[in-house]
Amino acid sequence: MQNQKDIESREDIATVVRAFYERAMQDPDIGPFFTEVAAINLEEHLPVMYDFWENLLFQTGTYHGGMMYKHILLNQQKQLTREHFARWLSLFEQEVDRHYAGPVALEMKKRARSIIPSMQLKMRPSMLPLTEGRQPGRRNIQS
Repeated sequence: MQNQKDIESREDIATVVRAFYERAMQDPDIGPFFTEVAAINLEEHLPVMYDFWENLLFQTGTYHGGMMYKHILLNQQKQLTREHFARWLSLFEQEVDRHYAGPVALEMKKRARSIIPSMQLKMRPSMLPLTEGRQPGRRNIQS
């Protein structure tokens, strides 16, 4: 096995992210989220993901996206389960490891792992913003 370099640039991030999406879109478990439910246009979506990861790893300020809200809407269309998140993480980490090794590559995997519990927590209905006429812990009383 040859020595791998670490992630050093947006181009390196693009290598991982593009490889992940190409593989994930073909995956029988999570592929339909990308190809059918969200029906993403990969060439439009990838630069947004490059911005997201570049901002996370190198604090560039390039991402301004509302990632969580988009995933809440996706989850409302088709539920994202623990198994889906586990598969996403497995494929993502495999692509990082396939292409890079070093502190930034480890940080990318660490950040991916930290995103999942946050997303799962925020997707719980009790964490969603209140809608008009609904108050937690109170029954609507008709007069």
